Amino acid sequence: MPVEVAARRLIGCELVTTSGPRVRVRIVETEAYDQEDPASHTFRGPTPRNAAMFLSAGHLYVYQSHGIHFCCNVVTGRADHGSGVLIRGAEPLDGADVMQARRGRGGVELTNGPGKLGQALGVDLTFTGSALDGSAERSLLLVPREETPAHLIEVGRRVGISKAADLPRRFYLRGNPYVSRHHGAPRPSRS
Repeated sequence: MPVEVAARRLIGCELVTTSGPRVRVRIVETEAYDQEDPASHTFRGPTPRNAAMFLSAGHLYVYQSHGIHFCCNVVTGRADHGSGVLIRGAEPLDGADVMQARRGRGGVELTNGPGKLGQALGVDLTFTGSALDGSAERSLLLVPREETPAHLIEVGRRVGISKAADLPRRFYLRGNPYVSRHHGAPRPSRS
């Protein structure tokens, strides 16, 4: 499945912690990346850091941003083809008290950005490479949900990158307060 299709399809799916206190969120914002994309961690091929992105679909790739934030990506390609979807924003469903304790704040600030979401979920680099089927002790469970209707999903520019930023590879649930950034990009197109 092309990474853009996977990124759109992940909107509305859920992530659930598999160990520790139960935390469950609904994905409301994603960005697509693959090895042909100069903004992707896989653009220059496999390395020890990005090896999880070259696993088969259904694994987790976690990277550390700015030395402090842990960001979650769902690997979406076939084995040996580096592609994945960054989870940029999610809406809390269960465990808001746990997320607030981890984040030190509440409301939309819990999970309205990839680093915030990683912290709220209690994710770190030990999660990278784990299967998203709930079998790993330190991982997340990806729960598919009914596909979100296309008219509810906005498409726009990716956030926080300089290379290929104009590619329409950011997908988000229209009007959801947990979307990381509602402005700052050109008017998104509907698809």
